[in-house]
Amino acid sequence: MTQVVENAAGTGITEPGLRLLADLVSDGEVVVLSGAGLSTESGIPDYRGETGRRRRADPMTYQEFTGSEAARRRYWARSHLGWRHVARARPNDGHRAVAELQRRGLIAGIITQNVDGLQQSAGAAGVIELHGALGRVVCLSCGERTPRGRLEARLHAANPGFEARADAINPDGDAVLPGTVVDTFQIVGCERCGGPLKPDVIFFGENVPPARVRDCYALTEGAGALLVLGSSLTVLSGYRFVRHAARHGVPVGIVNRGATRGDEHALVTLDAPLGGALTALLDELGGR
Repeated sequence: MTQVVENAAGTGITEPGLRLLADLVSDGEVVVLSGAGLSTESGIPDYRGETGRRRRADPMTYQEFTGSEAARRRYWARSHLGWRHVARARPNDGHRAVAELQRRGLIAGIITQNVDGLQQSAGAAGVIELHGALGRVVCLSCGERTPRGRLEARLHAANPGFEARADAINPDGDAVLPGTVVDTFQIVGCERCGGPLKPDVIFFGENVPPARVRDCYALTEGAGALLVLGSSLTVLSGYRFVRHAARHGVPVGIVNRGATRGDEHALVTLDAPLGGALTALLDELGGR
């Protein structure tokens, strides 16, 4: 039976749901599945949480990006500015709490749907980046992967004086710009072969590599518990691992702002800010 505790963290009060979550985590071998909600406290908006509902962002699809040079120009012009926002973001209390749980030996693996690299910046190791990372770029022709910083320097050189003001920042680092500004932006190709470049992330409409999915399934079914952090589980990409855990008798705990698609499979759900909830979880575990 699922126990829902509203705003369990940040009050200084140990709630029954928080104790149950601590019981789940204290046994160890926990696999973490994190989503965009873990990074909103670092200033990175999400698609479906509180910030996402306010913004109603429509992400570019893989088919759009690969099918049109004009679409790639639009993406890279907007992303050239949006990347600055992502690159400035720093880990928050939630990221640091996950790293601390791993340091204490309670975490067997981390699967993240996020592309911002903040969990690794907080000190987490061995993170499976389900949807890739904005900090890398891949050539669609030869497959070479290069650091994002190198591309940014080339785009800056190709577009001197490009100082457009972004109207908004999307979750994937895509800034909203006027069309007249986008039309003048110059894109660059792969340094090795001249082919089109794409951020090393899984776009909407693109499939996660099968081997990566298999690794996540194996990690999930061997877990002592699956802990979902900051994901509405609206899309199948993350939700399938919750269903997989349930099928294999792996208990599920969820911490998120608002209801999730996986609540029916969870032993415990906390509706609370991630940073406060995970800090409270560390305190509860530390008192045992």
